[in-house]
Order: sequence, then structure tokens, then C-alpha cells
Amino acid sequence: MVMRGVLRSFGGAIAPARSRDAAEPAAAPVSGTVGDAERLQILEALEESGVAWFWSTDSENRLNYLSRSAAERFAPLSGAQGILLVDMLEAVPADGQDHAERPLSFILGARNRFADLVVRVKSGAGDCFLSISGRPYSDVDGNFVGYRGSATDVSDSYERQRDASRMAEYDSLTGLANRHRMGVRLTAILTAYKVAKRNCALLMLDLDRFKQVNDTLGHPAGDELLRQVAQRLQRIIPTTAEIGRLGGDEFQVILPDMDDRGRLGELAQRIIQMISQPYSIDGSRAIIGTSVGVAIAPFDGVTPEELIKGADLALYSAKAAGRGQYRFYSNELKDSAHQRRTIEEDLRDALAEEQLQVHYQPVVRSADGNVSGFEALLRWEHPEHGWISPGVFMPIAEETNLVTAIGEWVLRKACVDAAQWPGDFRVAVNISAIQFMQEGLCGVIANALASSGLPPTRLELEITEGVFMGDSAEVDRTFDQLKRIGVKLALDDFGTGYSSLGYLRRAPFDKIKIDQGFVRGCTEEGSSNSAIIAAIVSLAQALNMETTAEGVEAMDELNLVHQRGATHVQGFIYSRAVPQDQVLEKLAGGDLAYKPCGPEHYRAERMTLLKRVGVIHEDHHYQVTLRNLSRTGAMIEGLLHVPKGAQLVLDLGEGQLAVGVVRRSHEATQGLEFETPLISDGADGLCTRHRVSPYMLAAAGMPLRALPPGQYQLPAENAVRNSHPRFLQVEMSAFGKG
Repeated sequence: MVMRGVLRSFGGAIAPARSRDAAEPAAAPVSGTVGDAERLQILEALEESGVAWFWSTDSENRLNYLSRSAAERFAPLSGAQGILLVDMLEAVPADGQDHAERPLSFILGARNRFADLVVRVKSGAGDCFLSISGRPYSDVDGNFVGYRGSATDVSDSYERQRDASRMAEYDSLTGLANRHRMGVRLTAILTAYKVAKRNCALLMLDLDRFKQVNDTLGHPAGDELLRQVAQRLQRIIPTTAEIGRLGGDEFQVILPDMDDRGRLGELAQRIIQMISQPYSIDGSRAIIGTSVGVAIAPFDGVTPEELIKGADLALYSAKAAGRGQYRFYSNELKDSAHQRRTIEEDLRDALAEEQLQVHYQPVVRSADGNVSGFEALLRWEHPEHGWISPGVFMPIAEETNLVTAIGEWVLRKACVDAAQWPGDFRVAVNISAIQFMQEGLCGVIANALASSGLPPTRLELEITEGVFMGDSAEVDRTFDQLKRIGVKLALDDFGTGYSSLGYLRRAPFDKIKIDQGFVRGCTEEGSSNSAIIAAIVSLAQALNMETTAEGVEAMDELNLVHQRGATHVQGFIYSRAVPQDQVLEKLAGGDLAYKPCGPEHYRAERMTLLKRVGVIHEDHHYQVTLRNLSRTGAMIEGLLHVPKGAQLVLDLGEGQLAVGVVRRSHEATQGLEFETPLISDGADGLCTRHRVSPYMLAAAGMPLRALPPGQYQLPAENAVRNSHPRFLQVEMSAFGKG
């Protein structure tokens, strides 16, 4: 009987079996007073008790015996005789591991003894875990005849152990990996990938305006918001990635085998869009945003410390640029971080030293081309750094609690200046969400109007949808007070955030401003922006509101927004923002008309850079000046005798190589068309999708490290060696060119 053979394996007093483990002799009898029948009864009682069971396999590791009580207790094992053991059981991973170190098939194939191996019973109904031990047996001729072993049910203890391990590695609030697990995973991945020469991307993100949700709705609401954010991330991030919450409102994403910055930029943008959608929490509406920093190994770092620091710097840059954006790491960010600290220190003195100025951009009526008002735009002329963009210093002002003081100064200054304009032209002033939520805002506005003598109807407050994330009752009271004062209200950047029609119902807006993002490229074939503009205008008309199309620069854009019915237009096509003295000069002359002046057609922005870059041709490396850059091409100067059709490689630095063909060549200036279009770097710049791998540079003799800044000679495997330079490099004064 099979049972007797199994019992011979575990009952040392039973007579030696015909087949035994050759590595271990039979045990000596413990007692001579218990016979085989009695021993069989004892072991059968042990089986029936459920404390332990016995099993055995044949030479093919198919089950040929299993204790009856085990088969009855675990439905998937009933009738399992003859089934391969690996088809019924699978090894489970040890603590902290995602996969078992060795699968059961490997263990059985090695024909070694094993003890206390935790396995899962393969079943569609719940998890059952066993601890099994077994040893191989051979016949008298040394031929393997199968395994014999025992098993115990450890489901309860394994579940408790697994729960304890999970608590140590996962965030109890969101269910995502915690900081400890993310650190271990990143270290393990980078160590393995360095050997395999693979890449890995790291995304760092935190939530914008999360603190305001905690402050206005309470910490339980903040916890629920974090849970919903985690769920949204799990829906849009690939399953191959690991998502973690590091603490507070900080999240991290590890993306193995990902270095395509085009795909990473698209993913970052989807994350920003998804996180920015409104949340419903216990009947309240919460609105937040997020910023994302991206670093990629081995390009931006080969150690966890380097990669995390790079992603942190990129996230810092995204937040400093106005939030709701993403950034890729670059070596330039180190200098940007230092510059930001300098700006933060100097901004505190800018107000007192009268470095801040208010310029005014005209808002023109579509019907007659006459000016109807001006938007007040803040400018900062730094004594050392010159003009600094509001997109750079205003996010810093928000973080350092200077935005309220600066906002009040702009409001008072705009009212004083507008009071000097002849006629009834409006002045539009931006009110930040932080400023809107400050107590006493209405008193500040009333005082500014009274001290300047400006009628309330000539002041237009531009407000973004971000104000609606605060306490709804308080927001409604503020709007009621503003309308009682008599000022005009405009909903700014409509369509770029949450675009809830409930805002238009709750707040008594007089105007909707169409964001320049919809104007830009609205005439391009296949663009849906034209339809979006038409929809916004129709909505405004139905609600008896005016509309202003922002950022109009080209004649075809102007014609389209006119056709779609926008009542006002604002943009470079009419004028940039100008100082107060130029506004007074324009209005004093009585000429209220603005003549549009701009290119006939919209074209993708070309960035004027005037920077030194490298050009590779065959095995020669030249230095040229990059005059402008677009997604599809570039203009360079500094080479003579370059024919049309020549293939050049533009070395943009940090491993960025753009292959291009010369389409225009005149003297020392060439126009290149790229073989593969560049992509957005998340800021105002462009970058290549892929970069030269540091593994390739290491193979050529360079140390394995993050890509160095600037240009450097790269190995050219197929270049014509020892050839003469085809082109003549000349020095030119790039800044002296027109």
C-alpha cells in the first residue's frame, strides 16, 4: 500500500522500506513494544486530526497519495491523484519580495530535500497556504521513484505575517508603497539595471493647494482626498510601474525600462489633468492640482540618490514655473535652483525699492477695433538681472506669502493709474486664489477705489476657477460683497482648469476670458480649438456675458476669433503691455483705434536662443551658433561651404543628438530640417525624445555616470576616419546679426 510506504518514511520503528533516501539510513527503532498496526493507527489518527497530512508523488512528480482529510478539507485537492504537484501548488515569495526566489518546479527538478516551504493551493476560491516538507526517494538500483513528505495548514499565520509585512511596506491610508519600500525597490532596480544596461524613469509629484483643503475642509477630508488621488494614479499609470506615497502629499512613481521623454511627458500631462479634476468629499467640492518632476537613469543619475535628487530638482522647477506643469531634469536646473533662491531674497526688497512696475495691455473691441480697457500686468526690473518674468517670480511670491502684499500694491497702483485715463475705460486686475481667500479683500478693494476716485464699474477683477476650492459659503459671500461694491467680474483662463458650469451659476461674472492655449494653433488643420472657442462664445452669449480671446498674435487667429463671435481681443497682434506714460499718450491723442499688426498665419514658435552648440559631420565636431529652434528644425550659423542636402547631427548637449538635413544654405547660415521632431521639455524649451546612453559612452572608455553638461565628442562607429573637414568653421558675432 502507498500509505504503508509513506509511513515508512516518517515512522522510524517500522521495518525498512524497499525504497529509501540513499543519503540517509533508516532510523533505529524507538521502541520494540509498538507493532506496525498500532503505528499505522497512530499516524492515521494524526492525519485525521488535521495537525499534519502526508503526501507522495511518483517519479514524474505526480501526486499518488494525499491524506484523505486534506483532500476533503481543501476542495481543489479532492480527486487530485495523478496531477502534477506543480499544477496544484506554487511557492510564495518571502517577506519583501514580489516573486518566489525559486519556483516549485525548480525545487522538485533539483531533487533535493526541502523543509517548511510555504506554498499556495491554486484555487479560484480564496487563498489557502500550506507549509510542506519533502525528500526524494530512490529504489534499490538508485532510480528516483518520487517524493514523500508532510504538510500543515499555515493559512492563518501566513496571512497574519503577510499583513504585518504589508503594514511595514505599504501606506495604510492609500494602500500604495511607502517610502521604505520605494527606496528598496529603486535601489534593487538600479543595481540590476546597471548590470543589464537598462533604463528606468522616476517621477516625483506633490499636490498643489492640498494644504488649503486640509485647512478649509478638515484633515479627514484631506485623508479622503489622498485616497482618491491614489486611485486615480493607479488607473492611469502602467501596471509595470510602482507607485508610492512618501508621506504628506508627496508621491513617487518608478517606471522600469522607460527613457522616451515623449511618452513620459504625455504621461506626466495625463497625471496633471487627472489629478486636477474636481473631487467630491462628503458633499463638498475640492479642487487641487499637481506638479511633476522627471529624472531618468542612467542619463540623469546611476544611483538612487542621484536620481531622486534630479527628480526633486525637476519638481522644484515645475512648481517655480507656476505649478500644474512637468519638468525633465537637466544640468541647468542646478543653476536655476540657485537663481531661484536669489530671486526669493531680492523679491522681499523689490516692493520697498520700487523695482516692481505695472504695465497695461489694451483690450480691443472686435466690433470697431477701438480700445475698451487695459489689463494690468506686473513687471519686475531687477537692478542686476534685468526684466524677470512674472511666471518666474509670482510662484515664489505665493510660496513666501508675498503674493497678498504684491497683489494689494498692484490693485492700488492700477486704480490710481486708471483714474488718470480720459473716458470710461476699464482696468482689469488679476486676483490670485490666495488673495481672494484673505479676509478683508473687499475692504482693500473699496479703499483702493475710494482713495483713487475710480468708479467701481471701471474696475474689472479677473478671477480663476481656483477660488472655488475654498469654503463655498465664504466664496459666495465674497462674490456678493464684490457685486454690492459694483466692480465687474471676469472668469480668467476658462477651459484650462475644471470648467464647471456651476461656477457660472454661483458667481455673477460679466465676462469669460478664453485662454490663449485655445487661440494658439486654432487655425491649424485638425485642431479642435476652433470648435472650443465657438462653444465658449455661445455659452457666454446665452448667459449675457462678454468674451475676450487672449494671446492673439497672427492675422488668421484674429479672423477666426472674430468669426466665432468673441466680443474682445487681447494680444501682441494689437500691442504688448506698455507703461502708464504710453497709455496716457495714446489716449490723450484721441486715437482709440488699434491696428492689427502681425504675421498672416500662425506658425509654431521658434525659440531665439543664440547659444553655442555642436555639429557633427562624419568624424568631425564643429562649434556653431544656434540662432533659433523649433520642433521640426533649426537655424545655425558658423560654417561655410555647406551644401543643401548635407546631413548634420546637431549636438544640443547632455547626450541630445538631433539628426537633420540642410534645406537652406547661404554663406555661413544653414536651415536644418530634423529627421525626428523635438518634443516639449515641459517648460518653454524643446528636447530630444532619446539621448545617447551613458552605457555607450562607458563602452567607449568614459566612466559610467550621469550625462555631463555641454557638448562632448561622441564615438562615431561608422564615420570615415582620418578624413579632412568638409566645412570651414568661422567665428561670427551672433548678437550682431539682425
